[in-house]
Amino acid sequence: MSELIHLLHQGAPIARLAEILDGLTHDERLHALSATSRADQRALYVAAGQAPSLTLDFFVPDGTPRRVAVHHKGRNSLPLPSPFRFFEKRFALPEDGSARLFGYNEGLTRSWVGPGFFVALPTAGNPAWQERGAIVIDYFQVPDGPVPDGWPPVVPNSKGLQSFVYDGTRDFMRRVSNHVSIGAAYKGEKSLDHYFTLCRAPSDG
Repeated sequence: MSELIHLLHQGAPIARLAEILDGLTHDERLHALSATSRADQRALYVAAGQAPSLTLDFFVPDGTPRRVAVHHKGRNSLPLPSPFRFFEKRFALPEDGSARLFGYNEGLTRSWVGPGFFVALPTAGNPAWQERGAIVIDYFQVPDGPVPDGWPPVVPNSKGLQSFVYDGTRDFMRRVSNHVSIGAAYKGEKSLDHYFTLCRAPSDG
């Protein structure tokens, strides 16, 4: 059992969990997160309720040019074969300078489920959403402007098989550490009790 999971089982505060993760290399963080169960991720999401609030620049750091993607390596708690539980969320600043991010999901399932485009926004001003996390990844919306070169074509989440996965869904994000965040999935306003971790890749990744 990793130190991270041991501390989760002991009910350690989020500051201690962040300290452990911040002391690891990127690959070590990914390895530690890859061992988390659904129950572990649920506990991490609850603990992260006491962490400092996320801002958009957590996902796309200050100084990143517009329409340049920042990759966050993810692992979810869905009941899928292990290789299909790993994915990336890719984020980029839009050209219009608005306080939001464009993004989509990359992984083994994209060829048949679709890219799952989204817009990420602060939840400030919506008290119910703020309780869930300071940033929402909103699949009700898709990018309405240019996206980074090399991204797939933008399609609505109501199109094709992705409608069963992304349509009508929002993910609410909380900070875990300097590189790691955790999300909770909602269908409409109903919690799905499914979670996922994200780990921001190094700037050269």
